[in-house]
Amino acid sequence: MDSSFLTTTLVPLSLFIIILGMGLGLTIKDFKQILVEPKAVILGLLAQLVMVPIVGFILAFIFPLSPELAVGVVLVAACPGGATSNLLTYLAKGNVALSVTLTAFSSLVTVFSIPLVVNLALQLFLDEAVDLRLPFVKTVIRLATIVILPLIIGMVIKSFRPSVASTIEKGVKWFSIAFITLLVVLLIAQEWDTLHRYLFSLGGVTLSLSMVTMALGFAISVLARLDVPSTRSITIEVGIQSTSLAWTVASLPSLLNRPVMAVPALVYGLLMFGTSAGFISLARRQPSITSQ
Repeated sequence: MDSSFLTTTLVPLSLFIIILGMGLGLTIKDFKQILVEPKAVILGLLAQLVMVPIVGFILAFIFPLSPELAVGVVLVAACPGGATSNLLTYLAKGNVALSVTLTAFSSLVTVFSIPLVVNLALQLFLDEAVDLRLPFVKTVIRLATIVILPLIIGMVIKSFRPSVASTIEKGVKWFSIAFITLLVVLLIAQEWDTLHRYLFSLGGVTLSLSMVTMALGFAISVLARLDVPSTRSITIEVGIQSTSLAWTVASLPSLLNRPVMAVPALVYGLLMFGTSAGFISLARRQPSITSQ
């Protein structure tokens, strides 16, 4: 398969379909969840949009990485988990309504926050002679097309044709899982030489990013004395990043157009499912994972 087709078409398309599926299950009422659980929503968003990128910067400085890989790590940290985190929250018997609310809000905000975070990383890690940055307006428009547009389309269908949306949502959900699995296999096959070259150097930092952010989400929830399902939701929402979004930003010719910056997302994606599976297994075995 042509590598440019995979990068410029299949990856953005998969992201569009996943977010469309999320929108099919959303209504305006879901955004009012912040009125029902303001503390949980605010803490979750603060952790996702501020604390996780800070963790990404710290780890990128600590680990001996090339400048481009360091930017790639920060990029992963700047991309909240999306619909994947909703599914994982469901499997962990968490607060799915809270998870969906956090995903919806973070999807809207990251359209603006990603170019800011990534441009800061480019300025900090790349040589001054390298003139590379994400044009803010162009990036916002591009990300809005990929992230916000399918969300709105899904919500409109849900609003006017709820029965149709419910039927489509089920199909899209499982299609998305199958499509993402296929996409990961194709990406690994395409980038195997690069992945093999960087797996050892990136394994530590990406595994640390996954484990530290999950621990951060859990700690914040416990300190805030949230209930068990909400604790599980925030742990997953804070600890899971969107590898497809990070890959899209790094690889698209209209954005960064630096495929090497996408490699941390691929390595992170492989390891993330291990850490999340471990947490889900623990959560399902221990109903009292934290006190209410």
